[in-house]
Amino acid sequence: MQGSKLYFASDFHLGIPDAESSLKREKMLVSWLDMVSKDATEIFLMGDVFDFWFEYKFVVPKGYVRLLGKIAEITDRGIPLHLFRGNHDVWAFDYLNKELNVQLHRKPVIREFDGKKLFLAHGDGLGPGDHGYKFLKKVFEFRLNQFLFRWLHPDIGSRMGLYFSKKSRLANLTKEGKSENKSIHHEERLIHFAETEAKSNPELDYFIFGHRHIPIQKKVSEKADVVILGDWLSHFSYGVFENGKMRIEFFKG
Repeated sequence: MQGSKLYFASDFHLGIPDAESSLKREKMLVSWLDMVSKDATEIFLMGDVFDFWFEYKFVVPKGYVRLLGKIAEITDRGIPLHLFRGNHDVWAFDYLNKELNVQLHRKPVIREFDGKKLFLAHGDGLGPGDHGYKFLKKVFEFRLNQFLFRWLHPDIGSRMGLYFSKKSRLANLTKEGKSENKSIHHEERLIHFAETEAKSNPELDYFIFGHRHIPIQKKVSEKADVVILGDWLSHFSYGVFENGKMRIEFFKG
């Protein structure tokens, strides 16, 4: 597709650290979607939109009506909107697709725009090491475990999920107005993954990830860049692909 303008954002973690600050970020996200939908070819939300999300067969979590309504408005206008399920909203099943026409992804996707090939993923579980999380990821994605959790009453299951979300280190840092302050360096897992993948797939031009909460753009080969989108807890950063090139910008709305 020629003349594409794509927008990418990730890691909003709506729901933490409290209802007031979460609602403020949700309204900012809606304003950003208003802005980018004016000229977007496609929009990509790259994961962890919600800090906790579980869909029962006939019940979905309360809240987020401003965001869900805005997404419905955008897709009704014919603008494709993609949502990559991250490690916090892995239990988004089919409601967002059926109700809002969102295109849901969990595994990495390769797309081509304006002659450039983009490798797209939330980023969790990629790269070397982190075996503890990779095991936990399999536990969360195991269908029997999802089936058993669904048998909890929604009031109990949702309360449990939100309780642990609000007790997490990330929620406490956000409440204190601090960022995770993770350093990005050559051995960072996603950078290492992109460097390795670029060698075996030299046709790739960009690797675009969320997950790591720090905005960065870095060359991983003579041809390819890795772009980590940052977050909407402290950076309010997003990616723009235009005229065959990718850049990171910051929302000031």
